[in-house]
Order: sequence, then C-alpha cells, then structure tokens
Amino acid sequence: MTEPQDYALTRGKIVDVIGGKIIDDKAILIRGGKISGIMAEAELPAGTRTISVGGRYLSPGLIDCHAHVFIGQFNDGGHILPSEMSARAGEHLEGILKRGFTTIRDAGGADQGHKAAVEKGIWTGPRMFVAGKILSQTGGHGDHRGRADTCSCSSQLGGTAIIADGVDQVRWAVRENVRQGVDQIKIMAGGGVSSPGDKLIHPQYSLQEIETITEEADRVGRYVMAHVYADIGIRRAVEAGVRTIEHGNFLTAATARVMKERDAHLVPTLITYEADGKYGMSFGWAPENAEKNAEVLASGLKSLEVALAEGVNVGYGTDLCWSPKTYQGDGLLIHQKVCGPAEALRHATVNNARIVRMEGQIGELSAGALADILVVDANPYDGLECFAQHENKVVGVIQSGRIIRDDLQLLH
Repeated sequence: MTEPQDYALTRGKIVDVIGGKIIDDKAILIRGGKISGIMAEAELPAGTRTISVGGRYLSPGLIDCHAHVFIGQFNDGGHILPSEMSARAGEHLEGILKRGFTTIRDAGGADQGHKAAVEKGIWTGPRMFVAGKILSQTGGHGDHRGRADTCSCSSQLGGTAIIADGVDQVRWAVRENVRQGVDQIKIMAGGGVSSPGDKLIHPQYSLQEIETITEEADRVGRYVMAHVYADIGIRRAVEAGVRTIEHGNFLTAATARVMKERDAHLVPTLITYEADGKYGMSFGWAPENAEKNAEVLASGLKSLEVALAEGVNVGYGTDLCWSPKTYQGDGLLIHQKVCGPAEALRHATVNNARIVRMEGQIGELSAGALADILVVDANPYDGLECFAQHENKVVGVIQSGRIIRDDLQLLH
C-alpha cells in the first residue's frame, strides 16, 4: 500500500458535523494520512502542495456500524463455499469505500483475514471492525436449519454462526473468536426476520449465558453487540452488559432510559427492511419472512424517535445482507425524516465513531483526526440525498489521506 502524500485541500466548504454548520474560507492540511490542521490558506506552511476543490463541500467519511460484506446471497450457506464468499467480499468492500463509507463495523461473517486483506492493500476497502462468527443458541436467529433438518450439527450460514448453548459453550465461543482476532462479539439475543424457527418477540439466550459472554468479552477489551428487536430482549441484553443494540425496532421509552443509564448505543438498520421488502420474495423468502419484515419496518421510525427523545447515542447501520448493497446511503434519508439532515449525518459520523471507540479519530474533520474526507457536489445540510444512490453527489473519496476516487480529476 502506498504511503499517503502531504497536501492541503483548498477552496472547500467544510462540513462541521459536531457544530452542524459549514465552515468557509479554510484549508485542510493533511500530513501522514491525518488532518494536521484547519487554517486559512494564507497560513499554510511555505511549499505546501495545494489542491483546490472548487467550492465543493468536504464531509467526513461515512461510517456503517452494521455492515455485512461476507454475506451476499440468501442461499449462501447451502450453495456457496466460504472461499467464493471471501472473493465476493473483496468486491463488496471496494464498492463500500467508493460510495464514501471509509469505515465499517461488520456485524458477522467477516473476520480478521478480511480485515488484514484491506490493511495490507490486497483489497481496496474501508477500515474494518470485525465480529467473526456470530453466537446463536439452538433454534435462534443464527440457526438456519429448516424445521425438518434433524441433524444435531451446528448449522452455519456459510460459516457465519456458531451454535453455542450453555455457559461453557458460549465461554468457549467468545474465546475462540477472540483467538482469531475479532474486534467485538456479536450475539443473537432475539428472533429475526430471516430465520425459520423463532419469533421476533421471543428473547434468546439465558441471562446467565449473556452475562458470561459480556464478562468474557470485557476481560479482553472487547464488547458485545446484540441482534434483538423485542423490548424485553433489549432490556435483558443491556442489563446483562451488552454495549450496542442492533435493530431495536420495538424499543420503549422505559428501556431507552435503561440504555442511557448504562451508556448503551442503538444502531438502527432501517434501510434493510425497505430493500428486503422489495427484493425478499425474489431471493427466496417464505411468506413468514415477509410478514416479519413488514412488522419491523412498520415500527422502525418510532424506535428512532424514542431513542433520540431519551438521549441514547444513535448510530447508523444498514444490514444489507441479500438486497443490493448500493442501498447503503439510502438509510440516511430515513434517519433525516425523523431528525433532519444535520443530526442524521452525525449518526453516520461522530455517533458511530463513539460506537467503534474512535472518537476524535474518524467521523469528523478536525486536527488530529484521520484524513477520511468526501468531496461532495452539494451541501449535505440541504438533504442527505447527496449520499444516496439515485441523487448521489459524491465526486471524491479520500481515506487516511490516500485519494481513492476522483471523478472530476480535482485531486491530482
């Protein structure tokens, strides 16, 4: 991988996501892949190479805190070998980065090998935080055996899940994931849309099992993210030490207050329900899957409103497993319906930076942060359609100072 060059971006309008404002007449000085400073162009050190972006907007790189790059088709587990899934993941990763998502947290499937392939420059892709194999109880959301499948072996969706029951098994599963270099542990703490043997309302894993998982993760500097929809499942998970709630569509105000007290985070994944509602039957869903998807879609906006009202840190995730990953930016349009573009953009930048424990390093344009910068041909505060697939206005992508995409040949 080539070393990043030193230069300054000039004549740009800087999107200050913390202050919710646009900063004019300032240059961004980039050194060693980081933002060295933000200053007037006249104050740049003598000899600095300057690149004018012609009055365009400079936004922080986006962060997706619930991505799936290893999972790509509904029938992966039964028909596609992990080697092919990994090859396909490289394609997904390049698309994600070029769409402007400079960091992702993979929510199950991608492992340290995928992350290393990006870090070593074998693949072009975003900065990654990986969960490896997801922990699921028998009959839980990670158990995709059909009802007539009586095999007692662990059914794994293309190698993405570990079926682990009881304290000893979940303890081993956490330790095995940690041994393989994961950044966080993912568990199925409730039913899901795509799994055949569970209901959305039913919580999964006993409290003792969840407490064991969170204790093991915490002891080695990791944390637990939990797939869960039902309010009772959210509360059980948070009270047992889970740090981030994924989906959380049936969240109530009382449980949101518990999340706030415990400093737990919510990562909504609202775009996947819209996309899956459109494509689900074409990629093999049963009517039961479609019914569950409609149920979570109907409650999604309400959970976002509840979390924001109670002061919960709200992130941004997409969970695009089987529907086209090109929908990745479209979820921002759903968030802005509830809270407007400035707050919605914070969800995919500074709020998500908190979730991946990189506050001040990613998700903002400030001195000391990594130089993850998007060049945008529109003001994001006029509407986040500029990051979505149909009205996209991203013309340049910079990651850690390296120029990844330069549609208008501005950056060379």
